[in-house]
Amino acid sequence: MKIHAIFHLANPELMKSRPVSNPANALYMFLRISLLLFLCLYIPSAEAQQYAVVIKDGHVIDPKNNINGLMDVAIAEGKIALVAKNIDGRLGRQVVNAKGLYVVPGLIDIHGHVFYGTEPDHAYSNGTSAIPPDGFTFRVGVTTIVDAGGAGWRTFPVFKQNVIDRSRTRVLAFLNIVGEGMRGGVYEQNTNDMDARMAAAVARRYRDDIVGFKVAHYNGPEWTPVDNAVRAGETLNLPVMVDFGGNNPPLSIRELFFDHLRPGDIFTHAFAQLGSREAIVDAGNNTVKPFVWDAQKRGIIFDVGYGGISFSYSQAIPASRNKFFPNTISTDLHIGSMNGAMKDMLSVMSKFHQMGMDLPSVIQAATWSPAVVIKREGLGHLSVGAEADVAILGVVEGNFGFFDYTGFRVNGNKKLTCEMTIRNGRIVYDLNGIADPVVLPRGN
Repeated sequence: MKIHAIFHLANPELMKSRPVSNPANALYMFLRISLLLFLCLYIPSAEAQQYAVVIKDGHVIDPKNNINGLMDVAIAEGKIALVAKNIDGRLGRQVVNAKGLYVVPGLIDIHGHVFYGTEPDHAYSNGTSAIPPDGFTFRVGVTTIVDAGGAGWRTFPVFKQNVIDRSRTRVLAFLNIVGEGMRGGVYEQNTNDMDARMAAAVARRYRDDIVGFKVAHYNGPEWTPVDNAVRAGETLNLPVMVDFGGNNPPLSIRELFFDHLRPGDIFTHAFAQLGSREAIVDAGNNTVKPFVWDAQKRGIIFDVGYGGISFSYSQAIPASRNKFFPNTISTDLHIGSMNGAMKDMLSVMSKFHQMGMDLPSVIQAATWSPAVVIKREGLGHLSVGAEADVAILGVVEGNFGFFDYTGFRVNGNKKLTCEMTIRNGRIVYDLNGIADPVVLPRGN
C-alpha cells in the first residue's frame, strides 16, 4: 500500500464528518487509526523493498575494489546497488543467507568451447566436440565464458545466431584466424585461410561479441598463423590468444614471447608438457625458465587453459613452488575435458589453491584479471553500478584427490563449491535454496 493511501485512512476532514459523540463513530475512528499504525509499523511498503536481492553475512572478495571481508551486497534493476555492512534484509524482495560463504564477482572463463552443433566432422566449430554453455556454467559460478576460436571469420555469424544470442550465459569469443574456425584436420593447417584483413572486418562488425583473435592447433614451423592473428589484433587493439600447436623440433616460446606477441597477448595451455611444445619449466632443474619470468613481466598473459591433455602437474607443481602462478585461470571446456581430470572451473581453481595460490589471488585470476585481459572492465567486480553477476562459493574441507591426465595424483583438504549464481541481477542457480523466498529461474 502506498504511503499517501495509508495516511488517507486518518484524513482529519473525514473524521470531522463523524462526530465522536456517537460511540459507533468513535469506534470507527479508533479502528482506522489502529489500522494506520499497523500498516506503518508492520507491513513494509513497496517503496521500502528497494532491492531485488540482498545478500547477507557473506565474506566478499572483490579484488578490483580491494574488498576482502564480511559485507552485504544489494542488487537492484540488474546492477550492484550497494556493498556495505549490515544492509537491512527487509529492503530486499529476496534475501540470500550467505553466512559462511564467499561472495565474489561472477567467474569469467576465458577459454572454453561452446560453438556446439550437429555438423559431422566439424569438431569445435558447430560440431559435437563443443558443448552448450548454460548447462555447464551457472552451476559452477561462471557467468561469462569466452569461446576460444571455435568460430572463424567465415563461420562466426552462425555461432552468433545459434549460441551467443540464445544463451543466458554471457558468451564472448576469440575469433579464429582460420576462416573455418576449429573444424579440425586440414582446415586448421590451411595458411591460405588465415586472413588478417577478413578477421579484423568481422571482429569490427561484431565488436560487442568478439574480444580478440585465436591461433590454434597449427603444426608447422611457420609463424604465419601467429603473425596474421597479431596483425588483426593490432588493427582493432585486441589481444591474441595462442594455443601453440606442435612441431618437431618445437618452436621457441622465447621467440614467440619476444619477437611475435605483444604485451597483453595470451599464452594458453601454459602448464602443458607435450613433446611437440616447449615447456615453461626446465625439466633439468625443475625451475621456471628465466625468460618466462621476463615475458610475464613484459605483459605476456599466462593462461591455464586446462583442457584434456594441456595441464600437467610436472609443470604446475614446480612452477607453483617457484611462485610462478597463472595470470588467468580457465578450463578449455569441451567434451574431452569436462569428464576427465579438468572437470570444471571450480576444480581448476581448487587445484591452484591447493598448490599454494591464496584464495583472493585465485578469485582474481578468475574474475578481474580476465576481464582486464579481454578489455571488458565492466565485468569481474562488484562496484556499485556494475552489472550484477555474482557467484556465491563455499570451501568444503575433506580428503580430495586432484589428478592430471597422466594419472599423477595429489591430495588436497579443501575444495571450492558453488552455492548460488546470479546473472544480470537474477538468481539462475541456487544449490540449497539459500534464497528467501526461493524463486525458480525462468527459462530462456
